[in-house]
Parts: sequence; C-alpha cells; structure tokens
Amino acid sequence: MAVVLEAKDAGEWTYRGEGAVNLVLAYNGTRSDFVGKVLRIQKVPRNGSENGNGYLGLTNQECVLWKEVNEIVSAPTREIAQHYFVQHVMCPLLGSGHVDAGISIQVTQEFLETVESNVLSQRPAWRVDAAKVNPLCVSVMLMSDHSMFPLGMCKEACSISVEIKPKCGFLPHSEFIAEDNAIKKSVTRFQMHQALKLNQGKISEVSAYDPLDLFSGSRDRVHKAINNLFRTPQNNFRVFLDGSLIFGGLGGGADTTSCEVGKAFEDSLKHVIQAEEGMRTQYFLELISKTVCSSELLNRLLEVQKLDTTDIEGAIHPYYNVISQPCMVCGQLDKDQSSKRYNSLHSMSMEESLKIVRDYLIAATAKDLSMIISFRPREAGNVESPYSIVSLESTNQSFDCKASFIDLDLKPLERIEYYYRLDQQIVSCYVQMVKSNHQLDHTGSTVGA
Repeated sequence: MAVVLEAKDAGEWTYRGEGAVNLVLAYNGTRSDFVGKVLRIQKVPRNGSENGNGYLGLTNQECVLWKEVNEIVSAPTREIAQHYFVQHVMCPLLGSGHVDAGISIQVTQEFLETVESNVLSQRPAWRVDAAKVNPLCVSVMLMSDHSMFPLGMCKEACSISVEIKPKCGFLPHSEFIAEDNAIKKSVTRFQMHQALKLNQGKISEVSAYDPLDLFSGSRDRVHKAINNLFRTPQNNFRVFLDGSLIFGGLGGGADTTSCEVGKAFEDSLKHVIQAEEGMRTQYFLELISKTVCSSELLNRLLEVQKLDTTDIEGAIHPYYNVISQPCMVCGQLDKDQSSKRYNSLHSMSMEESLKIVRDYLIAATAKDLSMIISFRPREAGNVESPYSIVSLESTNQSFDCKASFIDLDLKPLERIEYYYRLDQQIVSCYVQMVKSNHQLDHTGSTVGA
C-alpha cells in the first residue's frame, strides 16, 4: 500500500534547513521506515506562479535538452524529473555509492500547509520572504539522513557530521571570456562573489576561504581551507551531532564564529573527540582535513565541474541557439566585435549547442552541491566495518567514515540568463572594488584572497 503523508503526520517532521529550491525536514517520530530519513519539499517563489515551480514537468525546450534521458523528459512533474536527473545523470558522474536519488512519496495539500505553518518560526526571515512551500506538489522526496549512521550499527548515538559547500574548484580559462573580465582567470568566483555579497549587505565580513585550497590535494592547503570555513561558515560549513545542528546556520548562514559559539562547539565535541578542553575543535578540523585529503571525492567532483569548458560567457550563446531566439548578448555588442569572438558558437550545429548548454548546467549543479562527511568513533577491538576507517593520531582514535553528495538540483534551462547577469554583476563589483582600493592607496586586499 502506497504511503501518503497527511496533516496528522506533519508534527513528526522537524526543520533541518533549506536552500533556494527545497525545504529539508528530518524525521523525529517512531515509524521504522522513516527513521534516519529526511524529506526534501519543493518551494515556490512568493512573487511567482505556483504552477511554474515543480507541479508541471519540463518545458518543451528542456525536453529537447534532456532528450537522451527518457525518464527525465517523460516525468509528470519537475520534482520527479529532478529525481531521475540525480539517478541517471549525477549518479554515474559522481559515483552511486556517494549519491542518493531518494524515492518519491505522496503528500496531501493539508500536510504541506501544516508543515509550512510548523516550521515558519524556525526559517530565516529572508528565506520566508523569498519563498514558501509549494502547495501544489503532490509528492516529495524521501532520502537518507546522511548526517547519521544507520541505527543498529552502534550501541549509542555517537555520529558527528560536517556539511561543506565546496563551490567551484578551478579558475576558468575560456577563450570566450571578455578582456574586461580577465580577472576571472586569476581570482576565484567565490572570492569575487564575497565582494558583491558584502556590498549588498548579505554578509558582514568576507570569508578567507579559497576553494582552490580545498581542491588542491595539499594537506596544508586543505587544512587552511577547513580552518577558514570554520572561522566564517556563512552557509558553506555546518556540523551535526547525532543529526542535530551544533554549528553553522539553519536556512541562512552564520557570518563569523564568535568566542561564545566556539566555546559551545568545543564543549559539544567532548563525547566524540577524546582530548583536553581547548584542543577538541583543532583536532576535529584536523580529522576533516585528513579525510578530505585521503578521499578521491573532490577529484571526481572537480571533473564534473570542469564540464563547463566555455564559462557562462561562452555558454550564453549556444543557449540562444537552443531557445531559437536572437542572442541578447551579441545584440549589445557592435557587429565586428560579436562576429569575431562568438561567430563559432552561433554557427555550430544544434546538437553541439545542446551539449554545451547541457554540460554547463550539469557543471552548475556540481558547483552548487554540498558534501556531507560523517564520523563515528570506533570501539577498541572492533575490526569489521562496512565504512572507510580514518585514524586521528592526535587523540589515538579511529573513526568509521562515510561521505555523500547532497543538493544535486536540476537547474532550469532559463537559469542560464540569470547566471550570465549575475556573473557580469559579480565581476563588475569586484573590479570596482579593486579600483577603489587602488585609488585610496590601500595596500591590503579587503577580500580574503
């Protein structure tokens, strides 16, 4: 008999967090088929059409784009298309052992309305203003809670997990990047975006985190990256103890780690990291760094990110080929300038255009996903384990370890235009900031480069 979640079930699901597209709820009840699971519930912009966000399937142009994956094209709703995108596109690229496509379960409108009401007070105000639960969704995704180990594997709850948003791990070198935007080839997108967010008041302090450090494979640089993420977690670094958030923001982010927050986190590690007070956080960050360095996950992720070979400044042109519209970008340039640089992109076949756009959107998913690494202290003498084992020499401890990718959202085709506008805005803001600093004769960078 098919499971249908109704209004009476809503109280068993608690707010875990949210991104731009989905609300995430963790199960807090006693049903064995839901223990250790989370729900991903689609949201809809408050200023947009509800029908356009998940209830309907793909657009005709998206059906052409994803025509090689029949399950995606024939999915009755975008939410189910998302499931097949993860299963048939992202799983093969990132490894099925590290990706959970989840299963679709039915919900009533009353369940969604009750959930919306229950979690309202826990959601960040700006998230509430931007979007709400889509009341027209007829199903949601049930997935494993990757911040925990399966029950029955351990006598007592003792898992700790870190969720990291790695962001883009390489510098683009596309020939289609305009000369005025050449800064993109030497400063990471993350660092430039920090300047824009500071300018917009979305953050109070820029992060010193550099994705190139995390993806470097160098133990020292990876450790530097993890330490910088801890100092300014924003929405890029969170820690869960037995499935409950103990560090970082819920649906938004935490700008900087205060002394009070750092002390509370140090104290919360006492049952996991066997060290004297004042050293637990340092050793935990060492554990994360060592695990990232010894894993091949980031190498695999980087390969998928690098499917973007043209940068958005290149991909925007075949996008207009795909939607059969005049190129708005070329329309803003003089004919000699546009034909010289972009003629090859507009003269390519439809199949070549589709591949560039498709690869760009897959790479966009890879640049925006999160990675969860979970640890569980191992008991002395316990040799067998279905998980990887990582040792922390500083405390003479060993941990079971598992890693997963989450938030592998299928990006809408029309998002390409937004990506182009945002890219131009990010670069423009960063270039202006650099110019202003030079004019003021500042010798230090205001962005943690």
